[in-house]
Amino acid sequence: MQQKIVVKVSMDGDKKTRKALKIAVSISGVVSASFVGSDKDQIAVTGEGIDSVELTTLLRKKVGYTELVSVGPVEAKKDEPKESKPAVQIDPYQYYYQSYGGVPYYYDYVY
Repeated sequence: MQQKIVVKVSMDGDKKTRKALKIAVSISGVVSASFVGSDKDQIAVTGEGIDSVELTTLLRKKVGYTELVSVGPVEAKKDEPKESKPAVQIDPYQYYYQSYGGVPYYYDYVY
């Protein structure tokens, strides 16, 4: 069963954010990792058989202060049936202007 782990990490620069994401992805069983939260200071890691304690200790050692926010199963997305709108039919010849046999360009003949 897949689980989702959210970890809050104090990251004060680009280098530390890249390092934290690299550490999160390097743990065995991780399927995806992404930044969440309003300040993008939380990392959401999803996968199967992930050790949350190992994740937090690695991030504490290599990045800085880390707080385990939540551990739980992955929520399945519910597909709500959308209202089917009638398809708009477009007449392809509405804006087609046919030329009446004339040449669309003119030559200036100098005799």
